Amino acid sequence: MTDDSPSATDGVQPLRSGLLPRPRRVVPLVLLTLLATMVWPASLASADPAPAEPMEAAADESLLFEEIPSVFSASKYEQKVTEAPSAVSIVTSDEIRKYGFRTLAEILGSLPGVFTTNDRNYQYLAVRGFGIAGDYNSRVLLLIDGHRVNDSIYGTAPMGRDFPLDVELIDRVELVRGPSSALYGTSAFLGVINVVTKRGRDLQGPELAAGGGSESTYSGRASYGQRLGNGFEFLFSSTYFDSDGKRRLYYEEYDDPATSFGVAHDADNEREYSFFAQLRYRDLALQAGYGSREKGIPTGAFETLFDTTRTRSWDDTGWVDLSYQRELPRGWLFRGRTYYHGYRYDGEYLYEYSEDGEPELVLNRDEAWGDRWGSDINFSGEPFRRHRLTLGGELVYNFRQDQWNGDEFPESTYLDSRERSTDWALYAEDAFRILDNLTLFAGIRRDENGLSGGSTNPRVALVYNPLPETTLKLLYGRAFRAPTAYELFYHDGETQKTPGSLDPETIETFELVGEYEIDKHLRFVGSAYYSKIDDLIALTRDPADDLVVFENSTDLESYGLELRLEGQWENGFKGGLSWAFQRTEDAETGRRIANSPRHLAKLNLIAPIVPERLFAGLELQYVGDRRTIRGATTGGHFLANLTLLGRRFAGGLELSAGVKNLFDVEYFDPASEEHLQSRIEQNGRTYFLMSRYEF
Repeated sequence: MTDDSPSATDGVQPLRSGLLPRPRRVVPLVLLTLLATMVWPASLASADPAPAEPMEAAADESLLFEEIPSVFSASKYEQKVTEAPSAVSIVTSDEIRKYGFRTLAEILGSLPGVFTTNDRNYQYLAVRGFGIAGDYNSRVLLLIDGHRVNDSIYGTAPMGRDFPLDVELIDRVELVRGPSSALYGTSAFLGVINVVTKRGRDLQGPELAAGGGSESTYSGRASYGQRLGNGFEFLFSSTYFDSDGKRRLYYEEYDDPATSFGVAHDADNEREYSFFAQLRYRDLALQAGYGSREKGIPTGAFETLFDTTRTRSWDDTGWVDLSYQRELPRGWLFRGRTYYHGYRYDGEYLYEYSEDGEPELVLNRDEAWGDRWGSDINFSGEPFRRHRLTLGGELVYNFRQDQWNGDEFPESTYLDSRERSTDWALYAEDAFRILDNLTLFAGIRRDENGLSGGSTNPRVALVYNPLPETTLKLLYGRAFRAPTAYELFYHDGETQKTPGSLDPETIETFELVGEYEIDKHLRFVGSAYYSKIDDLIALTRDPADDLVVFENSTDLESYGLELRLEGQWENGFKGGLSWAFQRTEDAETGRRIANSPRHLAKLNLIAPIVPERLFAGLELQYVGDRRTIRGATTGGHFLANLTLLGRRFAGGLELSAGVKNLFDVEYFDPASEEHLQSRIEQNGRTYFLMSRYEF
């Protein structure tokens, strides 16, 4: 068989169809926040604000490699990236603005060994050659300030406009590559993404932002943050986004008079709004967020009627998180949190059936509700000389894991699943400094999942500094992903049935990382890895009844090499050049899996045009050819993005303008099983303008 032959893993699909109630609360939320930005400065004028602290963005401009940045999510405590037992990448708020990133997917897609795909409903993240189209990002763990965002129905880590936080509120994004279940449990399979938010001190007053761009795209944000003299600080923000999307999309698979000659009209629109609040006082922090996103689906997915605006999806995510940390005697640090997290998904799918030659339109609705309460505690300290010990536990009660599917008219019900489950875990890790320049990390975690049973996962790492400017890391980790409620319980009576049982997926990774500081301006990072994935959960077809069902279908092997050269200088120039070779294949047949390019190459460059006033941010990206699930290929493609950012106009005014896909390259992403198309065309050249004003 050839490398392009379809393999068993090509059918890994979560045939999800569903939506939520349409959002109608955006105007009140935006107006309330706007009112707060105007009223609160006067009401707080009598309070003595804390002295303004330097913005981290400003510090980033002069940061050189003798000032190594810190990461929290690698070990659940702050440590330098050169000391962390993982391969780590960090994107700062300064870089987000100068490169013109508008979504979390764009931020992560700029990093070595990472790329994203888009099926014009959701955006998906691929890490180290593993990115099965349509898997809802359930194999990466997404955190906001340590709060788990993945929902309790599909395990989704939202990456596009469904991510419930405006990227302008991000202080930094941490990507920890490799298995991390030894600290985080399920979904920390390919890596952990921790989004660290800004605080009130980072705004020190009201801030307004507005933007627009191609495809009748508009956005607005109102934020207010402050830190008072007594240590109390707060941040409130609301955001609104609206886009018509592509007005005409052509798909040759539908090029027929009965299906509008393959053209979908006005079916790609998107609307999103979000609200975020954060209060901090001494050791206590309260955070709440809510995001709602509505998206038209123009591709005729799930065999729905083509060229209609009635097929749509809604995603709502909300959370409240109360956290506490305190220094204890003998150098120990305690962290604890309790939280609520809710998720709702609704889908409307318009079908056309014919009886006696007469067409009949039927609206199918798919709904899901996922609600949970959770608590976790963590102790970190040095009970013995040369040892740093981390101990923790988590308890999660998924009190609602409901799924429903049926037709609106004529009224009928195909699925009515109501589940609940309890998960708990205990973990421990010791960082043993064997020598002053040699540290051994050893950790283990035991998870008991209410839907799939138990799993024990270790990790071991040696971090060695043979020279002050050189770091070597030898890493081993094991992780698991428990089957989701969707994979276990979804059925529709017509095409899909429930499995008898599913075992968790597992991954083992061996990795060697080298980091070398060439001088104070240049730094080299290299990584070589091998991973073995067992019991991959895939959607397969049962020949006995011709129904599709999730099964533990196959094993995979993945290996690769990632190289990156990073540079930054006192005059404001900053950038990176990276190349990644990766191959992920079926362990039995040796065939490369779908949506897995062998080569990724990236160049990122920030150049000061006028020192401290005007900057240019340039991205060049190459993604190699990828197979589709039907054995075709997308071909490789090259993209360029350019952003200009101007600061300190008329006081606190900041302006930016950017072009995505600068050379208007035609390129495609592989489609998933619910599409008739083998490939989904992506956007050509688009423009955006943004303005931000700090009062």
